[in-house]
Amino acid sequence: MPFIGNQPALSYTSFAKQDFTTSATTSYTLDNPVTNENEIALFINFVRQEPTTAYTASGTSLTLTSATSASDDMYCVFLGKAVQTVNPPSGSVGTAQLANDAVTKAKTSALMYPAFEAVRTSSQSISNGSQTKIQFDTENFDTDSAYDNSTNYRFTPLVAGKYFVYSYARFLSIADTKQGIVYIYKNGSSTGFVNGMSSGGNGHVGTLITKIIDLNGSTDYVEAFAYQDSGSSKDIQGSGSEDITVFGAYRIGD
Repeated sequence: MPFIGNQPALSYTSFAKQDFTTSATTSYTLDNPVTNENEIALFINFVRQEPTTAYTASGTSLTLTSATSASDDMYCVFLGKAVQTVNPPSGSVGTAQLANDAVTKAKTSALMYPAFEAVRTSSQSISNGSQTKIQFDTENFDTDSAYDNSTNYRFTPLVAGKYFVYSYARFLSIADTKQGIVYIYKNGSSTGFVNGMSSGGNGHVGTLITKIIDLNGSTDYVEAFAYQDSGSSKDIQGSGSEDITVFGAYRIGD
């Protein structure tokens, strides 16, 4: 029938139950206090007993008219003690039940994990004309220990989802009109690159690449590679006091 106000939570109601260890006695102790015997439904050997006639109850004391035996099965349901009357059952709340802007950042921050960021602390030489993995050796953070900063320099998240992946490198002393390129690799193959071009001056080239990549979470991994064609080996700059050469990723969704 219609009503005014918030919808009652009765559809979420369940009742507390107590199982007894029986013996040849008429006296038992309830887990929860009651006003009288009408606030519990008592079952002996799966047959419901009549309040007042078969038993009485007050506070936490339960008294039977006839003693039980050790082989009897006895339990009660607390009719006056409804539990979990506010929280809906698991999986019962959908998007339509959520108010706009009701979910706070604190409740959604886990979505962005695993996440990491690592830097190259010293310069690394990049050979002319070949793609070279950048060895990011120092972590700024690594929420789930998913980045290896000492052996293979790769991010293996172990949680499936879409990841925002980024890398930046600063190439030093690149000859005029020559390239400094940064690649994002997935499972050993390039997923794309960004090309920086020297145009005179000091010849330093900064190159940034960002990618959104699906990772299956079990074996997929990502790495960053660099390439330059200046005619001889060139360095990418180490971070020093600034995060100049950096590699990172974080989860953005399923």
